[in-house]
Parts: sequence; C-alpha cells; structure tokens
Amino acid sequence: MTTELPAAPEHVEPVVDWHRLDVRMLIVRPLNELLGLVPVFVGLLVLGKGETWRILVSLGVIAAIVLFGLLRWLTTRYRITTEQVEMHTGLVVRKRLAVPRDRIRTVDLTAKLGHRLFGLSAIRVGTGQRDQPGEDGLTLDAVSSAEAERLRVLLLTIAKAEVPATGAAAEEERTGVVLSQWDNRWLRYAPLTLSGLVAAGALFGFVANVVRELDIEVFDPMSEAVHWVAAQPLGLTIALFGGAVLLIATLGSVLVYVVQFWGYRLTREPDDTVRVRRGLLTTRSVSVAEQRLRGVELVEPLLLRAGRGAHAKTVTTGLGRKGESNLLLPPAPVAEAHRVSAAVLRQEESPTGTPLRRHPVAALRRRMVRAVVPLLALAAVLAWFAPSWTWQVVLALVPFSAALGWDRYRSLGHALTDRYLVARAGSAIRETVALQRTGVIGWRVSRSFFQRRAGLVTISATTAAGDGAYHVIDVAEADGLAVADEAVPGLLRPFLEP
Repeated sequence: MTTELPAAPEHVEPVVDWHRLDVRMLIVRPLNELLGLVPVFVGLLVLGKGETWRILVSLGVIAAIVLFGLLRWLTTRYRITTEQVEMHTGLVVRKRLAVPRDRIRTVDLTAKLGHRLFGLSAIRVGTGQRDQPGEDGLTLDAVSSAEAERLRVLLLTIAKAEVPATGAAAEEERTGVVLSQWDNRWLRYAPLTLSGLVAAGALFGFVANVVRELDIEVFDPMSEAVHWVAAQPLGLTIALFGGAVLLIATLGSVLVYVVQFWGYRLTREPDDTVRVRRGLLTTRSVSVAEQRLRGVELVEPLLLRAGRGAHAKTVTTGLGRKGESNLLLPPAPVAEAHRVSAAVLRQEESPTGTPLRRHPVAALRRRMVRAVVPLLALAAVLAWFAPSWTWQVVLALVPFSAALGWDRYRSLGHALTDRYLVARAGSAIRETVALQRTGVIGWRVSRSFFQRRAGLVTISATTAAGDGAYHVIDVAEADGLAVADEAVPGLLRPFLEP
C-alpha cells in the first residue's frame, strides 16, 4: 500500500520569539471541561429539582473553569530555539519547563471535540519513559491546527547530511507513503476485546442511577421481564441471559473500537517519522522519529488470537510501553500486523513472523506443574473442610488449566535473524517482540531454584527502549547463552566459562 501524501514543507524556521497560545483556547478549554462535567451538572440541576444552592454551585463551577482558562492563556508563553523547547506558565505557582530537542521522542497532536470545532490542536512533547498519561509533561494546549502541524515537523526535524536521493527514494522523501489505514472489515475483531463489556457495564450503571434518581417507571417492567426469564427452564434462562450479555458486549465493543480508531492511518512522513492518526470524537496524531525505533511488538490476547487477530506496538528508545503513544496498529488480522511490522522496520519479511525455536520439555513440565498442582491442592483442602460439591467444581477446572499450561509452553520460542532478536511468551496475552540487536545494551541471566534443577535459564536483553528488558524465558542454559553471545558478539563472552 503506497498512497502518496501531500508534500511536507521543505524548511521550517524555529519559533525564536516568545508566543502565546491561540486566543480561541479561551472558549475551547472551558468547553472541553464542561463537556466532561455534563453528568455532574445533570446530577446537580436535574436531580436537585431546582434547589437554589445546586444552581449556584453549577454556576460557580462554570465561572471557575472560565477563569482558569483565562489565567492559563495570560500566563503561558512558549518558544522553540535550535537547542530546546521552552514554556513558562503559572501565576501563583510558576513553572519554567525546558526540553532539549535531542531528547524529544514523540510528538502527540490531540484534538478533542471542542478543539475540532474551532480548528485547534494540543501538542504534547514526549521525552522518555517517564511520560505517562495524566502527567502534565510539556503540553501546548492549544494552537491552531496549521501551527500544530508546522511545530510537529519542526520538533522532529533532525539535522542530517544532504545526500541527494534518486528514483523511488526521492519520491518517497518528497511525498511520504501510507503504510496502513482503516478497514471496515477490522470491526469483526472489536468483540474479541473486553472493552465492550466494560463500557456496557459502565453505561448501564450510569443509566440505572439516573433512572432511579429521576423516579422513571422502568424498573417494574424490567422486574417482570426478569421474573419471566427466571421462570423458564434453566437452560433457556442461561441461554437468554448469555445472549443478552453477548449482544450488549458486541455492540459496546464495536462502538468503543469506532470511537478510538476511526480514521486510523499509519504513514511514513517525509521528515523521517512514523505517524499514527486515529479517533472519531477526539482525534490523535502521534509521530515517532524513525531513528528512535528499536523494534516492534505483536500482542495477541487469547480471544483476539482465537480469531487470528493481533495489534502492534512500537519499541522506541526512551518511550515505555504504558499509554497509547506506542500504538502502531489497532486490533486487526495478524497477517496485517506482520505486514505493517515489516513496512515500519523497512524489511521485506517481518521478523515477528520468523519461525521460532522451541524450548526444552523441561519448560513444559514447569508450566504443567504450575497450572495443575495448585488446583489439586485446593481441591484437597476443600474436600477436607468444605461441602462435598466444592472440590468437584475445582477438579472440573483442572483440564482447562492444563490446556492453558500447554498453550503457554507452545507459545514459548525465540529466534535470531540478521538484525533482530525475536522472543515470544504468554498465553492469555501472547507477546512477540522483535528487538534490534544493535539496541541491546546488556544481558541479565537469572535462574530460580527450580530452573536450576531443570537446567533452564531466563535470558533478558536490556535496552533503552520499550520495557527496558525483553526476556527469553525458560530456555536451555547452553542455548540461551549461545543466543546472547551471537546476538551481540563480545558483550557476554568475558563472563562465559571457557
């Protein structure tokens, strides 16, 4: 997929002088805050049945939000020099933030509904592993969308030698390419995530509370329906209840998927960045400098894996795995995840699809013991102290637990390619990581008491990217040490016995 994009500006000048945020934020910021407080105002105004103090509280909250937005605009200044990004903000508590430009890992452009109505965006500069959702960080909220795009290019611009490109390389440098984009067929993977069930439960709880407070007469009909279902044969009752839960979870998961990932587009920009854009109500654009990429990670939760789906994340220097800045591909076909991984890493074949080497049978024994023995011990305790049927229920779970242990072993594997160390582990959530061998800065070899008896070790490749360490679990000692030595020649060799 090589769709052309509009050409990027050839040169972007730094913002040397101090600038204010866009004046339209005086409307947008309060609007976004008030939209988030709609349930609170419903509770104060509607449920309060017109009580004066509730109306006054609501007006006071609105006035405080507007005043805070005004103070934020009056006290915030920013500039971008050739060395760093600076921002001054605050009246009572003043903040002076400065981020060296060579520390910038990602640039996140977010536009909530209020931003989009007025053509604005918020810019968040990601500088490393400590950047987590909910922290202030260095955020410019808000600037015009055109200025946000200009600043995105500026912040991620890295000086490089002017080597004339020719042919296809020159065309790509000028226009950029689309690596992947939204496909309606991906919606079938939405029900294979648990987000719909969580969202449906939260929505049901909110609606139930509002209905109860407003004394809306819906519970009597609902009670009659519940009694009718309960009066049916047990099998029919279970089927009706399960069908209702499945329907609600499916609709909820599809809705959540659309809100989060609508308009998804993955592109390689002319400024040597990989950019992900997505979102329905709140649009988000995250750009990662390619020189910071150290690999990719495929994540396959159990239900998604059963439907032959996966989602992908980047492994980026200085950027942890928590949060959403490292999202590369939403839940989609696993073949698409492999294709996208190869395209992002500029490889003909994705290293995540490399055939993996199986681990010893001793690793299988460890997983079966941990899966079965605790349940057998619990069943024995219940048989002694509890009613007779409880231990039978626990015993009935043993086959499922054993199957999970077998799947955990079957998922174990590792491989070494010309450029990447590949490792896979997990069952409920299976993760396959392809880490650049040049990104490995050290090795950690660990063995528990039981691993020593089984002749197994866990080899951990430490890196400045992603999790900070990626593990080859329960591998034979000789094989694990050989892989580590071959992956980064000379790094581990001084510590190996002749």
